[in-house]
Amino acid sequence: MLSAFGSAFRTPDLRRKILFTLALIVLYRVGAMMPSPGVNFKNIQECSAGVLDSDTSGVYSLINLFSGGALLQLSVFAIGIMPYITASIIVQLLTVVIPKFEDLRKEGQSGQAKMTQYTRYITVALALLQSTGFVALAKSGNLLQGCDKPILADESMFGLLVIVLVMSSGGILLMWMGELITEKGVGNGMSILIFISIGAGLPGMGKAILDEGGLRFTLVMFAVLAILVGVVFIEQGQRRIPVQYAKRMVGRRMYGGSSTYLPLKVNQAGVIPVIFASSLLYLPTLISQLTRGDGADPHWWNTFLDKYFANPQSTGYIVIYFLLILFFTYFYVAITFNPEERADEMKKYGGFIPGIRPGGPTVKYLQFVLNRITLVGALYLGGITILPNFFLGAAATAGMAFGGTSILILVVVALDTSKQIESQLLQRNYEGFLR
Repeated sequence: MLSAFGSAFRTPDLRRKILFTLALIVLYRVGAMMPSPGVNFKNIQECSAGVLDSDTSGVYSLINLFSGGALLQLSVFAIGIMPYITASIIVQLLTVVIPKFEDLRKEGQSGQAKMTQYTRYITVALALLQSTGFVALAKSGNLLQGCDKPILADESMFGLLVIVLVMSSGGILLMWMGELITEKGVGNGMSILIFISIGAGLPGMGKAILDEGGLRFTLVMFAVLAILVGVVFIEQGQRRIPVQYAKRMVGRRMYGGSSTYLPLKVNQAGVIPVIFASSLLYLPTLISQLTRGDGADPHWWNTFLDKYFANPQSTGYIVIYFLLILFFTYFYVAITFNPEERADEMKKYGGFIPGIRPGGPTVKYLQFVLNRITLVGALYLGGITILPNFFLGAAATAGMAFGGTSILILVVVALDTSKQIESQLLQRNYEGFLR
């Protein structure tokens, strides 16, 4: 594997892509640690550490997870890529609801470019909305509850406006950086940034768990090993549907007559359903914090949202999280794999599945196989994600860097990125990661 990395760096264009990706990652981490203007950095450091150590910090850990620790410090990249993820969810849902978006998806590259533009517009609006909400929470003292120190040095209207604009610009800049990584770097930009955000919290949270020791350390290590084995095993699983191509004459040459297969991954949706579900799950808690009154007694909806959306150990939280993952798994597979298009492509080039007639029967067969595989993949994603919530304490779930969501994202993104590098190495006749 190390020799493959050496071969990658000896290839000029691939080395350029890797270095470009690393440069953007460094820039991202610098921005994540750089406080926004008008923030009392010393006070917010002390208060954020206390919030993460408390037993009521499940929502903060989830939000902080995808921002690489930037949110609770109100840094330049505090809102992270959450606006971009939420905008992507909205656009994907619109492809099912609005026929115009469905037509754009079928137009190919030009239609995808228009959908990307719509996603950017929605991202800008959501970035302004979320940054305004977090600044309002910081001003009212609900962002870091229990903190008696002022975390905003300048609470004037102009000072608050500057913080909102800086944080919004940071979210938009992260969207651009993610697109640059996808286009000119290595791997999927959105997934790479989330990978780095989660990885940034591993050393500190790992040390905290190690220092605590005892039964909790044993349970965490057991959960981590079980999730790693399960993720690697399922991610490599495929259902290979045999496809036979008939011989045909094109001009004076004979084509076809070969046998191949159509690979269907068990986890066809990848890690996208988990990211989508996680990003939606924190919105109700954010609404609860924004609508919480200054009095001691919260409203009934605050109590309801805190009980079912903010506590990772509650039955409601686990059930809702699991159902969201199931929904987004089926939804994402449905919009990325169309059995009718695959059947038409095979029929166009003289391909057929042995024992299945081309056309309608092939579509039904592919849909039947896809539904069964997607069920297994959805249960796998949901089970791996919520597994630690059953036997880890509240404080352990607060350190979500070793939770099912974190490990799943880390492993899947690492495997996908390694496969992309390996495929580019194989194109240049280099030895890949696997001998």
